[in-house]
Amino acid sequence: QTAALTVYAASAVDDWLARTGVRRIDFLDAFGADVRRLPAMPDAAREREVRVLVERLNRVYTPDRIPRAELARRVDARLTDTIAAITGQRVRTSTEIRGFSVLGVVFPFALGTSDILSGEVAILRDTGIFEPHVVVHELAHRKGYWKELHAQVLAYLALAGSDDPVLLQSALAERLSRQLAALAGDDDDALGQRVRDAGLIPEIERQFLRLRQPPDPVTAAVSDAMKQLYDLRLRLTGQNGLSDYDAGFTAFLYALETGEHAGRAARGEGRVWGLDGIVA
Repeated sequence: QTAALTVYAASAVDDWLARTGVRRIDFLDAFGADVRRLPAMPDAAREREVRVLVERLNRVYTPDRIPRAELARRVDARLTDTIAAITGQRVRTSTEIRGFSVLGVVFPFALGTSDILSGEVAILRDTGIFEPHVVVHELAHRKGYWKELHAQVLAYLALAGSDDPVLLQSALAERLSRQLAALAGDDDDALGQRVRDAGLIPEIERQFLRLRQPPDPVTAAVSDAMKQLYDLRLRLTGQNGLSDYDAGFTAFLYALETGEHAGRAARGEGRVWGLDGIVA
């Protein structure tokens, strides 16, 4: 145990030292929005975006899957390009991921985890078309972006600008899922009904419903309690709580696509951004 702890500590120190030279993105300067500077997105704009996203996702749907190890390499390359387009610095980190983490037991609602000390990433269950976004979100944490809103945004921009249909559909699915969640509020039944009423093709609708499938009563009780603690932890670290995943994330993209920085972002070289005025 002592040897294992020593190796773990040495790895954590190495990663920490490597990250000290990283020029992190100033989100407010680069995008005109950040955790504490988000616009209010009207429900009418959210509903309009849902309709556009459903149409696009139905149109580009592919059942193809990419093996997880190869997927991690591809999305990490996209993420590296996206960050470099903003900072001019290529932040190279490992693409290794695990299939288990003790945090998955503590937080049963989690899809993936990233250890803030060692940078170890685990993907906890199969999420279908959402998996590329889940993987690149956790890899964004590994590159030093610990705030959930920042990881959400970087993951989306990395995938939305890709020519790979598997990656593109994952970006659209994540954005749609979070928009539906923002409209439903903290009501799982309402969210399920919104998914069923959205007009998604059956192959996609099944995956959306499976993502939000209610757990057994015991797991549900643990999950609800831990969500409250996790929400508090986010707020204590300068974030807005769990709402950064959905309402905050979608409001950020709304600001980016409709605000003063939209033109600069849309002109990202090599289609880095993948923004095309979904809410404009």
